[in-house]
Amino acid sequence: MPTNRMTNATGKRLITTALIIALAASVAGCGTSKLTTGSIGRTSGRPLETMSAGELHKATIALGQSYAKNPNDKRIATNYAAALQMDGDADQSLAVMRKLAIALPKDRDVLAAYGKALAANGQFEPALDAVRRAQTPEYPDWKLVSAEAAILDQLGQRDEARQNYRKALDLKPNEPSILSNLGMSYVLEGDLRTAETYMRSAAQQPNADSRVRQNLALVVGLQGRFDEAEKIASQELSPDQAQANVAYLRQMLAQQNAWSQLKDQDKAKPATNLLRLVPAPDVQTSTE
Repeated sequence: MPTNRMTNATGKRLITTALIIALAASVAGCGTSKLTTGSIGRTSGRPLETMSAGELHKATIALGQSYAKNPNDKRIATNYAAALQMDGDADQSLAVMRKLAIALPKDRDVLAAYGKALAANGQFEPALDAVRRAQTPEYPDWKLVSAEAAILDQLGQRDEARQNYRKALDLKPNEPSILSNLGMSYVLEGDLRTAETYMRSAAQQPNADSRVRQNLALVVGLQGRFDEAEKIASQELSPDQAQANVAYLRQMLAQQNAWSQLKDQDKAKPATNLLRLVPAPDVQTSTE
């Protein structure tokens, strides 16, 4: 099991594919998910990932009903799009955001959310354009700079991505979501030790949330330190969930055909999230 730079080609492909799936798929924490990760939204005060598949689907339907009554309401539309992503309907999520972007073509928040929806569907070039159009150069928004960096990473433009992460950190020092995503950049390169350094720094910040700490647990687990990974994960998840995460990680890393499995899963309906980019804390979903 590697402890520093990942030289095994299958392992590197495994991580790269997992990160692409993380952008392209819903962030599932329900019965269909094999690996539980942190929430990107809440419904009625509950993280969406704590819901069962049925509960999440019902929440999405409720948001859809509100959206049908007022499709041009920014809050409702963005919340509905986020819920659709988590419920596994990335195409409809993108359609909702595309319609809103047409209705509000100069709204920075809408353009940013539209860019994220495009990225989640693997449309990285249009996503990059949307995020850059949302940015105001004279008053740069660190969230948009970080989002741009994450998309550049998916395009394989590592140096430019990391420059943007560091620019975002200049604008928002010690922001855990930026530090965590900078760590992800090194995961994509197979440099797990450097990735862990950034992940630990992110997790130590007072405002770090569950997603950041779970990503730390997974980076530790990818280096074969499963007991330590489970201990970190158990601080955020139930004991059963933490054990299931580590068991699944062990299985994926042990199997020689992990790359093929992830490709097949991606073609079907991606629901697994080995490591995920942490979005800036700017969207909270609600059915109200």
